[in-house]
Amino acid sequence: MKSFEEKELKSGLLLAIESSCDDTSVAVMRGRRLLCQKTASQAVHEQYGGVVPEAASRAHLANIVPTVAVTLAEAGVKMEEIGAVAVTRGPGLMGSLLVGVSFAKGLAQGLRVPLIEVNHLQAHVMANFVEEEGVEKRCPEFPFLCLLVSGGNSQIVLVRGPGEMEIVGATIDDAAGEAMDKCARVMGLPYPGGPVVDKLAKEGDAGAFELARPKVGGLDFSFSGLKTSFLYLLRDKLKENENFIREREKDLCASLQRTVVDILLEKMERAIAEHEEVKDVALAGGVSANSELRRRFEELAERSGRRCHVPPLRFTTDNAAMVGAAAAWKADRKEFASLGIAPYARVRINEE
Repeated sequence: MKSFEEKELKSGLLLAIESSCDDTSVAVMRGRRLLCQKTASQAVHEQYGGVVPEAASRAHLANIVPTVAVTLAEAGVKMEEIGAVAVTRGPGLMGSLLVGVSFAKGLAQGLRVPLIEVNHLQAHVMANFVEEEGVEKRCPEFPFLCLLVSGGNSQIVLVRGPGEMEIVGATIDDAAGEAMDKCARVMGLPYPGGPVVDKLAKEGDAGAFELARPKVGGLDFSFSGLKTSFLYLLRDKLKENENFIREREKDLCASLQRTVVDILLEKMERAIAEHEEVKDVALAGGVSANSELRRRFEELAERSGRRCHVPPLRFTTDNAAMVGAAAAWKADRKEFASLGIAPYARVRINEE
């Protein structure tokens, strides 16, 4: 019987699974080239204003088998042609991760192919390496700096190589996406709040309101004070006018978004100055879908004389293609996981 390594190298086809939060995403990859990706989202959380872990894990159980089947069918790939199975091991919601990891382990064992575990945060960075048929792609060159911004993480990462990542700056409290979502919630905006803020901000005055910008040393961030100042602004203004939020929501969103982006890019600019050897900068994470952040990040890169890499919108939020891209490097080095692995809810980007 052929070894796992021989079968993986022969087929070159990888099935990647992402289930760290509320999206069940599956991708078929040939190396870092995406053949097909399908994602099943969960609308059940909208009524609660946030992800309900128990509901998320139950939805993953219902979605994972049909999502795998549809992805394989549209990729034109048979199950027995898969040479390796990759899965997000963490960080994320434990119940959601258990579904993905358990399914991936069972599938790898049934197909007798290698299992590849992927750090979710590293996968977001590796989204900048996903290749697509017919799409010209220039990937970042190592080492590069990556601004990773999501609902749960805000950090500046020095990427020396695949899996070789050093955190040079991080939030000391709330993440940028978390702060925006919470501010959107107190305004009564639908969940998820980040995309709604982005949409409304396009028609608002970004200079209408001044919000707190916490002073934090080095390259670290803080968004807790911003969130508190936004809450106090609403409280004071509502005392004067009970219709304040409805009348000024576009200006509020524009001011909030501008402040968050200012804080992020101020530290990113400082990081670039401190790492002169770096010629490429990249953006990653769910908040990298924000139009204002994308535009100004590109301007910062040009101003700093660095090559800029911003992933397509479909690879910014949680997706299996980024998991596959991260796993492709491990497959090349034959870094396979034991079938005895368990998911982890918390882990840093530079830990396995």
